Amino acid sequence: MSVDQATVRRIAHLARIAVTDEEVPHLQGELNAILAFVEQLAEVDVTGVEPMTSVTPMMMKKRQDEVTDGGYAEIIVGNAPLTEDHYFVVPKVVE
Repeated sequence: MSVDQATVRRIAHLARIAVTDEEVPHLQGELNAILAFVEQLAEVDVTGVEPMTSVTPMMMKKRQDEVTDGGYAEIIVGNAPLTEDHYFVVPKVVE
């Protein structure tokens, strides 16, 4: 895939970058080099490679999934201006 000068100008416009006519050929070459590198990456065989979330191995920080007794509804809604059956009561905003 190659990028023509009209595409370079369109990309610059979409990115809100001011590009002069003298800069377009240089940027065209840069974008074509980037796209050529991406095409090379598509040729790499990645079968059997596990997906990574980071380049350094690390474990995600997770809390224990423990069942708690709950039952704190009265405390939770204690400072609410208006409650009903342990629920917050709010004014209707959609008719």
